[in-house]
Amino acid sequence: MRGLHADTGYLLYRLGLRSGQLFNACLQESGLRLRHYAVLRFLATSEGALQRELSTRLGYDPSAIVGLVDDLEKQGFAERRPSPDDRRSRIVVLTEKGRAFLRDTDEAGQRVTNELLGPLDPADREALHGLLLRIAEDGLN
Repeated sequence: MRGLHADTGYLLYRLGLRSGQLFNACLQESGLRLRHYAVLRFLATSEGALQRELSTRLGYDPSAIVGLVDDLEKQGFAERRPSPDDRRSRIVVLTEKGRAFLRDTDEAGQRVTNELLGPLDPADREALHGLLLRIAEDGLN
């Protein structure tokens, strides 16, 4: 019988949990969690998004997105605006305060990555990133 550490899926799961724990600890002072950060980071790569698009692209339940966006609006990091394409819909956009928050948390994110990938040299880190990106592009879309 194989041990758990022989299972790649389990290792990915454990590393994902650890990454989330470390990153949530970095975000704790702001009152946000990794899920909020994911929404902000997605919005930073777009001109705004419908809530249903956030749900689909991030893999979160639509009702969870509503709560996350509510939280981000309260903090002033995002806002809902009328959609130019459909007056019944609203798009979520990143505010300047949200952009500043992301800039401030970039260093924390890098510290988490460095802690997790500490045993790897730069070439191994780059190779791992490339492999994970290939898997994510195929399996998460």
